[in-house]
Amino acid sequence: MHYLYIIYSNSIDKYYVGETTDPEFRLKLHNQHAFERSFSKIASDWELLLKIKCTSKEDAIYLERFVKRMKSRKFIQKILIQPEILNDILSKK
Repeated sequence: MHYLYIIYSNSIDKYYVGETTDPEFRLKLHNQHAFERSFSKIASDWELLLKIKCTSKEDAIYLERFVKRMKSRKFIQKILIQPEILNDILSKK
């Protein structure tokens, strides 16, 4: 099972979107700076705001890329309020 996840850092006031099989473990890795090339290395206070179960890795990657392509904080905040938006996006894939 794969998940799309959204994490947030209060210290830098930024969101990060990713995909994984284990969102809680991935959160620990982000906070430990395990990803040297990742944007998330600039903070250590990431918190998991949303995890959406996807039926396949392909769907999770599709959603991750879709959200990242939007480059919109407002869009991420809208997803946090209405996660069902992601189902609509997948249905139009």
